[in-house]
Amino acid sequence: MRSVLTLAVPLSLAILAASSTVLAADKPEPAKVSTALPGVSLLADQLEMPGLNRKRQIRMYLPPGYAASSKRYPVLYMHDGQNLFDDATAYAGEWKVDETLDALAKEGKLELIVVGIDNGQDKRMTELNAWTNPRFGAAEGKEYTDFVVKTLKPLIDKNYRTLPDRANTAIMGSSMGGLASHYALVQYPKVFSKAGVFSPAYWTAQPSFDFVAKKPVPKDARVFMLMGEKEGPEMVTDVQRMAEVVRKSGHPAANTVLKIVPGAEHNEKFWAGELREALLWMFAPGDTKVASRK
Repeated sequence: MRSVLTLAVPLSLAILAASSTVLAADKPEPAKVSTALPGVSLLADQLEMPGLNRKRQIRMYLPPGYAASSKRYPVLYMHDGQNLFDDATAYAGEWKVDETLDALAKEGKLELIVVGIDNGQDKRMTELNAWTNPRFGAAEGKEYTDFVVKTLKPLIDKNYRTLPDRANTAIMGSSMGGLASHYALVQYPKVFSKAGVFSPAYWTAQPSFDFVAKKPVPKDARVFMLMGEKEGPEMVTDVQRMAEVVRKSGHPAANTVLKIVPGAEHNEKFWAGELREALLWMFAPGDTKVASRK
């Protein structure tokens, strides 16, 4: 059994290094306070992304009992890693993934390993889209997803105590990350059995509707689609349209959720508030229902 200590460095050290820059006027920049809990760390080395000619930082969350146990755990892959665990690295607030999962572990309800993949910043709109968009550029989503499946997942399964089978492997993201998660589930149904599709940006990828219609996923796959009522009429209409595409593909209603939350907007606070319910449904051992659907 290989120690994860050779792969990870404490996130607090990375934040300390990142906060050492000074402003042009030689006035020290206020130190950013890390909100990441002890279970969060960084892989020591950024990973090469084949076909994209770039590297990527990976952020890890391990459940509270990981170090003291010999258990193996399900794995959730998430996009936009900078926004998942730490307000000091987040663009507009964090998802509080570590706080949510620490609480679920304490309650005895769910323990997961989470692998956060940093976004490519100016490359985000193309990396997370498997279809070329005239406004944002040539698609890189296939190469990005191949990186997750063929480079990242084998590394994680080799060096951490994972449950590597598809039944215990999920993917989740918001906006472009929601689109990328739905694509990954359909493109690699033998790898992923669950997708958290939060506020998906289907508007950037109109071919995605035909793609999902023509490639039905296994009937046991779970698809959790979430949207805020105030994210815009087009986004709400698109997620409703996609839910209908999934239904018409023959996917069981018991394994599909479409949740539209009144008054909710497109931000991390909304996604953080819905994370607990989505994860409990996605990883529940049998058929389950979500309290509020629309």
